[in-house]
Amino acid sequence: MNIWIINEYAGSPYHGMEYRHYYLGKKFVESGHNVAIITASYSHLFYSPPNLKNEFKLENIDGINYLWVKVLKYEHAHDKKRALKWLQFTFKTYFLLPVVYLDKPDIIIVSPMAPYPVISGYKWARKFGAKLVYEVKDIWPLTLIEIGNYSKYHPVIKSMEFFEKFAYRKADVVVSVLPKACEHMKKAGLDCKKFVYIPNGINLKDIRYSTKLDKDVEDRIPKDKFIVAYAGTIGDANALDKFIYAAKLLENMDKIHFLIIGKGMKKRELEKVVDQLGIKNVTFIRYHPKEQLFTLLENYVDVCYIGLKKEKIFKYGVSPNKLFDYMILGKPIVYSINSGNKPVDEANAGVTVEAENPKAIADGILKLYRMSPEERKRLGENGRKYVLENHTYEKLANRYLKLFERIL
Repeated sequence: MNIWIINEYAGSPYHGMEYRHYYLGKKFVESGHNVAIITASYSHLFYSPPNLKNEFKLENIDGINYLWVKVLKYEHAHDKKRALKWLQFTFKTYFLLPVVYLDKPDIIIVSPMAPYPVISGYKWARKFGAKLVYEVKDIWPLTLIEIGNYSKYHPVIKSMEFFEKFAYRKADVVVSVLPKACEHMKKAGLDCKKFVYIPNGINLKDIRYSTKLDKDVEDRIPKDKFIVAYAGTIGDANALDKFIYAAKLLENMDKIHFLIIGKGMKKRELEKVVDQLGIKNVTFIRYHPKEQLFTLLENYVDVCYIGLKKEKIFKYGVSPNKLFDYMILGKPIVYSINSGNKPVDEANAGVTVEAENPKAIADGILKLYRMSPEERKRLGENGRKYVLENHTYEKLANRYLKLFERIL
């Protein structure tokens, strides 16, 4: 098959996140298929964006044909120029896409954040007689309404709703990483018979190639302590202030220490909170490449933490990549998310507690702390088994390929 993937945030290990379609694409190629990823030349998630002199650039990366679309740059995730980039990418992929560079598609996957590029995928699917797969990672515009506090009557929101409903009507299949997303989608016109759940995943080679930790970081990690760690983006949605307040509640437990590993817009604010409250059992660790992060988590951490703010939208489920990173390393988990799915409970890989509740988070940590090392190890092994059975990119790619065979 010839498979096109249209996702303006699709990156690679050489450029930066997102990695989902790079890893799926590699597995498709290994199975004998041709893959083209049509993506934007710039994303705030890239650490090394490609340099484009012309409007488009075709580049083969590990067997995948990347067609880069030149777009404007912006400063950060909340920059208003980002919305212009969505429209620019959609315009170019609809009117200017150099299809002569690409093999005629059998399958077109459109995996946007803002839903506008579905119109491009639909155009080219009709032209070439391909099947159209619409993939939803976050439910937009509902996410902007419930988390971004946008009015549902805002013109941008109304325009997104139009394209969202268009996607649900015109796609041959709608895939989501959120297991209960069809509960929302059917309200917007989707026939749930077209819905397929394919979650996020993990690349096992990332674990094999973990590297030695930098000494300056190693020296900052307390020795002979029970280490509870969060690793990832330090943003508003992650509710890390509640993680810090849980640390404050446990400051009399000399053996328990908290690590916050990563970078993000809330980091400085949270560091100030720690200083103002005089919290001594929290250490911030700078951002690390994934290889070193795995080394840190595997060798220096006893329990991993993941949390999100209380938001109604999470009733449709979540599929956070960092959770699978924790699990594959065999770490017991404190899961503080009010979500429609309960992956840590499903895997029996730790404890699930109420979101944004420092007392509940502290109690969950204490529960794991008071277990024997053997009990914690058993929980970690359960999580690892769960990921290997459900979330490797090899298994996810096979699910996709069976889906393609069914709809072609």
